Amino acid sequence: MARETKPLYVGPRIRRIRRDLGLTQAQMAADLEVSASYVTLIERNQRPLPADLLLRIAETYGLDLSAFASGEDDVFNQLEGMLVDPIFHELSITKEDVRDLMSANPAMGEAVAALYGAYRASRTSAMEARAAGKAGGVDSVEEARDFITVTRNYFPVLDEMGEEIAAALSNDGGNFFDALSKRFKTRHGLSVRVLPADIMVGAYRRHDRHRKQVMVSEALDLASRSFQLTLQLALIEGRAQLDAVVNQGAFESDAGRRLTRAALANYLAGAIMLPYRKFHQSAEELSYDVESIARRFGASFEQVCHRLTTLQRPGAEGVPFFFLRIDAAGNVSKRFSGGVFPFARYGGSCPLWNLHDTFRTPRKIHTQTIQLPDGETYFSIARTVHGGEGGFNAPKAERAVTLGCELKYADKLIYAKNTDLGDGARAQIGVTCRLCSRPACAARAHPPLERRLIIDEHRRLATPFSFAFD
Repeated sequence: MARETKPLYVGPRIRRIRRDLGLTQAQMAADLEVSASYVTLIERNQRPLPADLLLRIAETYGLDLSAFASGEDDVFNQLEGMLVDPIFHELSITKEDVRDLMSANPAMGEAVAALYGAYRASRTSAMEARAAGKAGGVDSVEEARDFITVTRNYFPVLDEMGEEIAAALSNDGGNFFDALSKRFKTRHGLSVRVLPADIMVGAYRRHDRHRKQVMVSEALDLASRSFQLTLQLALIEGRAQLDAVVNQGAFESDAGRRLTRAALANYLAGAIMLPYRKFHQSAEELSYDVESIARRFGASFEQVCHRLTTLQRPGAEGVPFFFLRIDAAGNVSKRFSGGVFPFARYGGSCPLWNLHDTFRTPRKIHTQTIQLPDGETYFSIARTVHGGEGGFNAPKAERAVTLGCELKYADKLIYAKNTDLGDGARAQIGVTCRLCSRPACAARAHPPLERRLIIDEHRRLATPFSFAFD
């Protein structure tokens, strides 16, 4: 007896792939030689995706069939995650209810997930504004970070441009830095010079249009020199692409727009140094060993961590990582999440996270399984990195970076091999003290905003603050 094949309902995945490719339903229908209404029915899960059409989509757009693998859709996971929020407890919503919604009307499922995400962001923003004592105004840094978060830190047009430039550079032969220098000379009439730090007067890179030179400080190591030179190339050759992407955002401040454009230029530079396809293949092959990947591409530990947060190409997705960088005082200077981890806008990170322990053992990689108050679990690695110039007595900044992912992806990482990932090994941490409701935390620096303080001068508890849960 022939084995029955289960119908493939992957409407939300098809919609997401189409949108990532920048296609309308009519354009996709024309490419696949079907009607636009048929594409609509498939995207709404009102028709299954036939095997022949599945193959046609993969061949037409150069996608890996793993992009259509069966399993819960990202939107379903987001909706399921909503169920732990107290506002839904009295409604008795089940996983089956969520699955019914996604099957009957996936567009409405996406809308509900988006609304809940907006609610959480608005609620967190309001709470943090209270914590920071902000009466109003625009935080341009957060405005830029919000743009990166909303776009999930993935910009396919910049990745494609990066791969094109990287391919041209590799065809020129020689090492990466020399190939870059040659491109500046032949395409832009600019000579590249590596100059002493005293001549650069505190600058790492400078584009001198009058003398037609791009100058880089010799105080930087080779990976940093290459990145600064690549960044200048991105600013020159990617001007139109950077403007097109940043124009998609609605910025309230000019500073927010400029900071976003600078972040996009850094993204493009990373896409040139670490071209998507080769980088993704290497990451998978090396089980996401950051140091090994860095050596293969001549990049720094931090540069590789940045790039790993961007691997979201349909059909060639990497592990969805989040990234955080702090200084020894706990100040957050960089963060990338793309919706993977609920970072706080203001305040430091949780002191129970071993990210802070890295300063005691520089350059050593620390691993940790963590669990947030909402029950979500993650696996993270952390290590110190150095910023600043080289040389004796030169100013340096030691920072710690962490790279993490949801626990379900940990088995793909070399760092989780032979590691206990069970409940007993999970460190119970919070996002930041003012947003954490864990009652028995001796490391707490502030009481939670949403809890009523209980002040009893006749009793001294082991924890700094006592608060009610009513």
